[in-house]
Amino acid sequence: MKEFNYSINGNQYKVEIIKEEDTIVELEVNGTPYTVEMEKPVKAKPVVISRPAPAPVTPKGAPVVVPTKTMPSGSVVKSPLPGVILEVNVKVGDTVKAGTKLMILEAMKMENTIASDHGGKVLEIKVDKGASVLEGAELVIIG
Repeated sequence: MKEFNYSINGNQYKVEIIKEEDTIVELEVNGTPYTVEMEKPVKAKPVVISRPAPAPVTPKGAPVVVPTKTMPSGSVVKSPLPGVILEVNVKVGDTVKAGTKLMILEAMKMENTIASDHGGKVLEIKVDKGASVLEGAELVIIG
């Protein structure tokens, strides 16, 4: 037997389910018996779950390791925190050294200098002045 307590518009109701059969439910509300006919629930179509194929293995049983695709050489300078780009101080093709000021990011009403962590050539600038960026967003690619 299941019991439930409800409060509707400030009135308290104690509901006890006495018997359930298919769509007919016998219950008591504050001691008064009721027989309720429920609408039949729509039967959901079964979900077919397909399992992925097993990973390939060598004749000896070792997993086959596929080399990952290499990205163009270069490292990505990412945003250390969310904010807005106020200035972009470099352009594609510029040669930079470690510590070169790449851009200024305003975050929490403070201006933060985004500097290169290594030297190289600026391959791509992923954001423009005025762009809002999230923490970890790619800003500049240096190769």
